[in-house]
Amino acid sequence: MNCTEVVTLLEQYVDRELSSEEIKEVQAHLDACPPCLTLFHFEASMPRLVHRACNESAPESLKQRILSQRS
Repeated sequence: MNCTEVVTLLEQYVDRELSSEEIKEVQAHLDACPPCLTLFHFEASMPRLVHRACNESAPESLKQRILSQRS
């Protein structure tokens, strides 16, 4: 498997949507390719970052300013 193939499969790899054979091939490539491994770490961190950002609440003062401008 080459870098282009791995990059196209990274999202599915992170989401565990690949066959066991594809997982082995992607993992073997990641073990041997530092640039792809770096990209994998970035892709793997995105769902956590999005989840955290969506669960954080805005400060009360900001909410009040936004609501006051809507009226």
